[in-house]
Formats: sequence, structure tokens, C-alpha cells
Amino acid sequence: MKSTENAKETKPAMITLTPNPGNHCFGCGGANDQGMKLTFVQDNEKRRIVGRFVLGERYQGGGGMGHGGIIATLLDEAMGKVCRFRGVRAVTAELTVEYLKPVNVQGEIVVEGWETEQKGRNLFHVGEIRNAAGDVLARGKGRFVIIGEAAGKKV
Repeated sequence: MKSTENAKETKPAMITLTPNPGNHCFGCGGANDQGMKLTFVQDNEKRRIVGRFVLGERYQGGGGMGHGGIIATLLDEAMGKVCRFRGVRAVTAELTVEYLKPVNVQGEIVVEGWETEQKGRNLFHVGEIRNAAGDVLARGKGRFVIIGEAAGKKV
């Protein structure tokens, strides 16, 4: 009989997080016809959430640049998904965004989120939006508060 005490659960290095057809979230839900239906990749080795997008004209503000609210939404979505590494469900309690350079809605962008620390039920995350050249266009910081359970793990 094998002992399962030392058995480790192995996760794939990367997991694609496609829009859930039962979720009405504006950013990542599949059930919201007006939503963005964002797809991210969960990088289990680097403990980062990464998405690659071309926003398109639908999400522009003035002059062909991304709308500030949409930029904030992208950062909030990436940072919020970082909670998956802890297997918890949390809500955004604070979000700050630094708009460093305009985001062209026709160019590909990379949105990335990761955790910086945890204090009790508070998770602190950072996110960045970069263009294809690697320039940081926007940076966000968020505080997320754990509210319940996810992935079968009670909090």
C-alpha cells in the first residue's frame, strides 16, 4: 500500500482561463453579451496571470486610445485572478491606476498581475499593461479582501 502523505498534487505549468459560460462578469464572464470575454493564462511557475489583447475601437476613449475605465478593468481582472494561486475568493477593496502612456486600441498589449504580500484577509497585488516593445503603459495596485472559499478551500 502506497502512502499518500508525501504525494504532491502537480499542476500544469500553464492553465488557460477562458470565459466561464455561466459567469456574468463584465471582464471575464462568458454569459455577458456586452462583456469583454477576456482570456488569461495562469503561469503556475512564475505565479503570474497574463493576458494578450488587442482592444479594438469598441474600447477607445479619445483619439484611438484605450478608455481609462477599460484600462482599470484590465488591471483589476488580471490582479483579481491572482487570488487563484491561494485558492481563495476575494473582492477588490482598493484599486489605483497610474496611466503612464496612451494605450493604442489597435496594438497588442500584455496585461500581467502578481501578488506582492498578504496581511490577514488582505491580498496586495500589482498589475502592468505593456505594449509589444515592452514599454509599461499603465500600472495598477490593488488590495483584495478574502470573502469566502474557492477551489474547495475554506478561509
